[in-house]
Formats: sequence, structure tokens, C-alpha cells
Amino acid sequence: MLSDIDSANNLVELFLKRADAKTDQPFLGWKADGSWQTMSWGEAANRVCLLAGALRGLGLKDGDRVCLVSENRPEWCIADLAIMAAGCITVPAYVTNTERDHAHILDNSGSRAVIVSTEKLLKPLHGALQSTGIAEHVIGIEDLHRQQSGSFTYHDWSTMIEGDAVAARAAVEKRIAEIGRGDTACIIYTSGTGGAPRGVKQHHGAILCNSAGAAEILIEDFGLGDEERFLSFLPLSHAYEHTGGQFLPISVGAQIFYSEGLEKLASNIEETRPTIMVVVPRLFEVLRTRIMKQVQKQGGLAEKLMNTALEVGARRAEGKRQFGDGLKDAMVGRLLKPKIRQRFGGRMKAMVSGGAPLNPEVGIFFDSMGLTMLQGYGQTEAGPVIACNRPKAGIAMHSVGPAMRGVDVKIAEDGEILCRGELVMHGYWQNESETERTIKDGWLHTGDIGHLDEKERIVITDRKKDMIVNDKGDNVAPQKIEGMLTLQPEIGQAMVAGDKRPYIVGLLVPDAEWAVEWSRANGKKFDLKALQDDPEFRSAVRKAVDRVNKDLSVIEKVRQFAFADEAFSIENEEMTPSMKIRRHKIKERYGDRLDGLYRG
Repeated sequence: MLSDIDSANNLVELFLKRADAKTDQPFLGWKADGSWQTMSWGEAANRVCLLAGALRGLGLKDGDRVCLVSENRPEWCIADLAIMAAGCITVPAYVTNTERDHAHILDNSGSRAVIVSTEKLLKPLHGALQSTGIAEHVIGIEDLHRQQSGSFTYHDWSTMIEGDAVAARAAVEKRIAEIGRGDTACIIYTSGTGGAPRGVKQHHGAILCNSAGAAEILIEDFGLGDEERFLSFLPLSHAYEHTGGQFLPISVGAQIFYSEGLEKLASNIEETRPTIMVVVPRLFEVLRTRIMKQVQKQGGLAEKLMNTALEVGARRAEGKRQFGDGLKDAMVGRLLKPKIRQRFGGRMKAMVSGGAPLNPEVGIFFDSMGLTMLQGYGQTEAGPVIACNRPKAGIAMHSVGPAMRGVDVKIAEDGEILCRGELVMHGYWQNESETERTIKDGWLHTGDIGHLDEKERIVITDRKKDMIVNDKGDNVAPQKIEGMLTLQPEIGQAMVAGDKRPYIVGLLVPDAEWAVEWSRANGKKFDLKALQDDPEFRSAVRKAVDRVNKDLSVIEKVRQFAFADEAFSIENEEMTPSMKIRRHKIKERYGDRLDGLYRG
């Protein structure tokens, strides 16, 4: 299987090879009218080839860009592969993009066509299409209300996947014979934690290299079976899900089922019974909090078992197992772990965390509950996975594991992590100066600070550009402190600051559920904004900050804090679609409030 990935010239070639081997077997799954439906590999391949031919029929040529705006669904995968099969380049866009975001991507990429899924997603896109005037064609996956189009023409998805599939396949095979691993497959715009998004040119070889490295871990550490199933939840417009949630399962011949969204994720997991999930740390934090609250409410034996599991798990993570831990682990394994595993479908082999640093306490929790969690590391510019923990090598919660197959890693003198290999992007689209700043002598400068431990596993300290340097010249890693703060039940979100200042301060968003419970217990009316001015409420949150400060060094301690007016979200542009906070946006809004924490 690995040899197939290594020898593939492009992603479409590998997909068609897998489709030929699994023609009638289920490939893509989605929920419709209350039940799960599936599409076979053969049917998906036919639609890919027919759509590719239709795109060429619109006049699109080799290297033309096609923007894709859709929620996760089978048509996303089909459209992505069809664009590449047409010799074109996919430009994924987030469904949360504003008109301004879409205009930037359309203008910067020069996309000649756009595939959009719904009327709702067309609304913010339509103005951008009109203002840029570049795209000539708009293809609606669902029926669209056809507004005055001006310079572009509407097309229906259904009519573009009709025709002679055999002839379409022959045309695709002829076309992709000219596409090599070094050719650009997609331009993925970084989610922009600071400044305007930049288009990362990911070539076919970068994604294939990533897929091979991840496939090796699945094969050697978990024993790949015939019924592997991924549940796709993170946005496919993000490089992490695009590679890990789409092309990795294609590479190993696995099924992909599409989640209905965060609100239904828990039930979707139980219903689809996935074996692999790709998620971000924030989701793990939410799931951990939810499970702990449910078990604590049960009380009695269940709570005692959970506490025992966490104690044993913490000692195991530190390599300090005590006499009797094996017996305790066996008891928890018999009475508690099966119930927790059942909430995750009962077949979960591994959950892979990436996109941001994972707090070790969260990792220990899931390990203690009998769920294997692998922390990965990377960025869009590297395919996007650089390293990942491996069970056989020994999972260390403090690290993101060793470099993956085909990846070289070294640490620069200033502590920056550098990587080299086929996974490294071929540059930023139409941004030569930024490309030269980021890639030097073949080495990608990640912007992350870290070191290698005694087993050559990467340990991340922080983002180089996010590093806080106080007025005494000490370096402070904000993500570590923020991660510890948000593990407290009282705190939902946090951002700390203190650059060129004498101490660290924090901007906090109280946990809404905790705040409701606190209000009831203290006889107060629940009004989150009013509560923030309540001395007793503030004191309760202060206790949470003090608990965190006990485990921090003098320079890391959060001396003062203020409350944010509302939660950080994608809608208010204070979070990226991959759930990372946008520091520059938050500082723009709350700069005066943070500065005020240094007065008096």
C-alpha cells in the first residue's frame, strides 16, 4: 500500500487506483432524511471524471484555478478531485468567509470558476464575484436563486455530472498522465491569525508524502483493516482536514463519513462508529469537560473510578507507576473504559490532534479513559503534517512525536523548528518575498519554537511571532498559559498579553455553563455581562486564575485580568475556522482594556 502512494504521480491517479480496487464498496457517507446514505467508490469515480470533463467543456485550461465554497459533504471531495482531474488547481475557501475574505481570495488566486454548495453560501460570495469580476462560471451543487450575474454564468451540478462515464474516464487518464508530483494541486489560504491570508501552493507530492507518512503509522501501529472509517468534522478548506481527513483515507482505501456539525457530533460518532478522527485540541477540551461533568453528576462509583483512572494515568505519563497501579487499571478497564469507548462508537483506534498545541493534561485524560490520542504537528506550508506521536515509539504527552517518514527536522540557533522534504510547499501564490523569507536553502522556517528530546521527538514551546518578551527581556509562551487557564471549569476562553510590560495580564471569557450554575448556587440572576461587574463572581474566577498561577513561574503568572464582552468566535473574527485565537484582532478590540490593567 505504501509503495502505491510512493509511486503515484498525482492524487487523482491514486484515487482512481483505489476506486478500481473497491468499485462497489462504500466510500462516502452522509446523513439525509434521518438516515445514513453511502456512495460507492465506483460511483464517486464516475462523477469525478464526468465533472472534470464538464469543467474542461467550460473552457478551463491546465493550471486554471477553481474556487470551492462548501460545507463538508460528498460533493466537496468529488469537486476537489474533479478540479485536479481537469488539470486545474483547487482553491478551497472557508464557509465562514465574509464578502471581503472571498474578494481577497478570488482576486489573489485569479479563479476562473467557483463551485458553491448552497444559496446561503452564495450570498456573501455574490458581492465578491461582482466586485472582482474575474470568475466566469458559478456552479451550484444545490439549486441557486440566480441573481443578476453580470460577468459570470450559472451552471447546475446535476447537469455537469451527466454523460458517458467511460469516455470521461479515458479523457481524465490521458490528462493526468501529464501531471507530476511537483505540479500544484491546490492553493490553500492560511486562516490568518495575523494579517491577510496567504495562498500556500501545495503540490501533489506534498500531500502524497504526508499521506504516506500517516499511512505508515496506521499500518504499523494500529494494523490497518478492511473497514477503516474516518468521520470528517473539521472544515475541508483547512489543510489539516484536507490531507488528514480526505486524502489519507483515500490513500488507505478507507470510508469517509461527513459529520452534521458540532451540535450533532457526539451522536454522529456513536452512529457512524469511526475508527479514526482528525480533530483540534479545542474539541478535545470541550469533550473532556463534558465527560467529566457527566461522570461527576453520577457521583459514587463512577466518579471514584474516573479519579482513579486519572491518578494512574498521570503517574504513567510521568513514568512513576506505583505498586497496585496495574490492578487499578484493570478495574477501571473493566468497569469504566468500555462505557467511555462506547460514547466514541466502540471502534475508535485513534484520535489525532493537530492545528495547535495540546495541553498534556487533556492528553492524559483521554489516555486514562482508554482512548488512544496522537498529537500531531505541522502547518499548511508543510502539507500540513511534520511530526506525529506513535504508540510503538512511546507516546509522550509533552511532545508531538518524531518527524514523519520522508521529513528532516532540525532546530535553528534561536530555537526555531526547521523542516525539509517533499512536503514543503513550493511557495506562496504571487508572493515571492514572503516565500524567500519562509524557505531558505530548502528549509521551511516554521515560526515555531521548540527542541528535540532524547528520543528525537519534537517538543513545541510556542509560536516565535507570538512569544511575549517582557520588559526585562524574559520570553514567555502565551499558549501554555492560555491552555492551563481554559482547563479550569470557570474559564471558557483566554488570551494573555504582556509584551514589553512588567507582568502578564489576561483577557478571559467565563465558561457559560459554569456561570449559569454559579448564578443558581448564589441566588443571582444569570446575566453574563452584569455578572462580570459582580465582585463575588469576579472573585470566583480569580480563584481559578490563582490555581493556575501556583503551577507557573514568577514571570508567567497572570497578575491581573479583565473580561471580554463576548466569546471569541469565527463570526466576530476573533477566532480562525480551525479554532485558534486571532491575537491581533482581539488586541485591536480590547487593547485599551488590557493597557488599563497596568494602571493603578
